[in-house]
Amino acid sequence: MAIDRKKTLDDYRARRGEFRVVEVPARRYLMVDGQGDPNTSPLYADAIAALFPVAYALKAAVRREAGDDFVVMPLEALWWSDDMSAFTTRRDKTRWRWTAMILMPDAVTASLFSEAIEDVAARKKPSRIRDVRLDVLEERACVQTLHIGSYDEEAGVLAALHERFLPEHGLRPAGKHHEIYLNDARRVVPEKLRTILRQPVAPA
Repeated sequence: MAIDRKKTLDDYRARRGEFRVVEVPARRYLMVDGQGDPNTSPLYADAIAALFPVAYALKAAVRREAGDDFVVMPLEALWWSDDMSAFTTRRDKTRWRWTAMILMPDAVTASLFSEAIEDVAARKKPSRIRDVRLDVLEERACVQTLHIGSYDEEAGVLAALHERFLPEHGLRPAGKHHEIYLNDARRVVPEKLRTILRQPVAPA
């Protein structure tokens, strides 16, 4: 039976209206970097078009090599800007920088990753296949919550996080804003989108 880590990992749980401190260990992801408005930049669409075929190739490789199976995790992304107000308040998407990601299990080795890249490059030829990397992200202490609704309506939640919750709890941002997209924006109406908003933190 395929292991669904969304259901087993505590930090993939969040409630709307509740900010919760979680400890996130170092984890490995498929990653692609980019910059610009995700709604209009071809770089973002091309990154996703490269990530998911590699993730599914690795799912098949792990099942073949190790006899294990896993559910491909949802898309995630890190977001930041040289001026963070462009992200948290003004929402100037043209100034955003990002890393699109998919969480990988420990069974994915460097050699399996290399084989998956070559396989996808030969079969599907996504334009950004050579930009995909397997890398480690270590966030440690984070505050997160669940946002339900359009991505464009996140500003109020982010303001409550940064302007109220963090100061009240003696915390400050200590890493890139992280989003986990629990459903597919291509198949779900905006008001039903479910997104975990995560902010790495440290003592103020």
